[in-house]
Amino acid sequence: MSSPTTVELLWGTRQPPRRGPKPSLTLGGIVGEAIALADADGLANLSMQRLAERLGYTKMSLYRYVPSKEQLTALMLDTALGEPPEPPGDVSGAERWREALRAWALAIFERYRAHRWAMELAVGARPIGPNEMGWLEAAVTAMDGMGLTGPERLDTVVLLNGHVRSLAQQVVAGGDADLAEQILRQYTETMEAAADRYPAVKAAFAEEAARSAHPPRAGGPDDALSFGIERVLDGLAVLVARRAAENDPTAGGPAA
Repeated sequence: MSSPTTVELLWGTRQPPRRGPKPSLTLGGIVGEAIALADADGLANLSMQRLAERLGYTKMSLYRYVPSKEQLTALMLDTALGEPPEPPGDVSGAERWREALRAWALAIFERYRAHRWAMELAVGARPIGPNEMGWLEAAVTAMDGMGLTGPERLDTVVLLNGHVRSLAQQVVAGGDADLAEQILRQYTETMEAAADRYPAVKAAFAEEAARSAHPPRAGGPDDALSFGIERVLDGLAVLVARRAAENDPTAGGPAA
């Protein structure tokens, strides 16, 4: 029998053999241990040999379940992402899509932060698993009834996810400490040495330092994340409103 493809492993479409002894390992157990290993030591330190030793089996034993490390990491990514958040049940009308997309963006940020190696895997042309597809489906569905085209919905997801990934990557680079405080401290030191050359930056960071000295701040430590999400959603709301006005005969725009 040929080895399963990555798509077959992700989607569970390959039927396991019905005869023979009950397997001592499970694919889910292998992937779960691989995720724990990557969370603890980083993706660069994950190998089939180390994983086999962690599980108490030989490397060749693992290949019976997942034929390659590339397939293993595809399964790890989809498992680590998990399922998307449920759409809001207590919000209706124009605010429903906004609340749904906000919750989506904040939730996927937390998944990236919990599994820092996931962003390294979630790039390029590759097989997509059911959980990752579920995240895309949830975001696209949240924009039902807004008058956006399919490509516009997909571009919105790309824009939101791009902002989230950018902030998550900075958090990963900064470690577990408060990223905003680290950045503010570094720029403050720089401004002490070269303030006269960059007066606009100096003024902006002076205001930021004053706000930080008198908590609570409007957005807390993740203010940049929330600020960016809200501005993306603001822009989307403007587009939807403008398009509705253009297609409203009573407003003097062209009829739909």
